[in-house]
Amino acid sequence: MDGYFVTFFTQQNRTYRDMPIAKWIIEEATQLGVRGATLMSGREGFGHDGRFHSENYFDQEDPPLQVSMALTCDECDRLMDRLKENQLRVFYTKPKIEFGFTSEG
Repeated sequence: MDGYFVTFFTQQNRTYRDMPIAKWIIEEATQLGVRGATLMSGREGFGHDGRFHSENYFDQEDPPLQVSMALTCDECDRLMDRLKENQLRVFYTKPKIEFGFTSEG
């Protein structure tokens, strides 16, 4: 299949409707029928605002997070529309990919 490898970048303390944004994205993707997503916590990083984020002892509430998923073009459009409908501003990358399974089963 052809599609996109979409990765959303956020932080643990960013919320939408009393839920971490990363979890909200995963729940919305699930409702849209996306077959899988991966949530990864980063050790440290900085955002567009120049603020440093890390999982160290003094900054535990704000580690960087990534939500990644392989999506068909239609799935990607529907998920991006859902984010726009809810007026969520989240940085993402969206390179084109080919994906599938190596064998039946």
